[in-house]
Amino acid sequence: MTYIVNEKCIKCKYTDCVEVCPVDCFYEGENMLVIHPDECIDCGVCEPECPPEAILPDTEPEAEKWLAINAEYADTWPNITRKIDPMPEADKLQDEAGKYEKYFSANPGEGS
Repeated sequence: MTYIVNEKCIKCKYTDCVEVCPVDCFYEGENMLVIHPDECIDCGVCEPECPPEAILPDTEPEAEKWLAINAEYADTWPNITRKIDPMPEADKLQDEAGKYEKYFSANPGEGS
């Protein structure tokens, strides 16, 4: 089992999860984070730290699509190892549905 980040992170990018990760397996895109499935040690400490509840175990039914997305972008986006400010409209957009189709960007973030 591993953990994945789903579309609830898009346009939010809270990084509380990054701060508690013992193996630095988060990677930063322009408007979301992903978890590298081969680096995640399945400890689960990140899951309760995510305000929009965007982190799920890969055993959840909706996780299959997101496991592939996390794996793909973790290989190309820069690693992020420290907490940064969330995106400006994070609180407003965290519960919006259909964010992948509306806002997803394959562009990398800055990393740390």
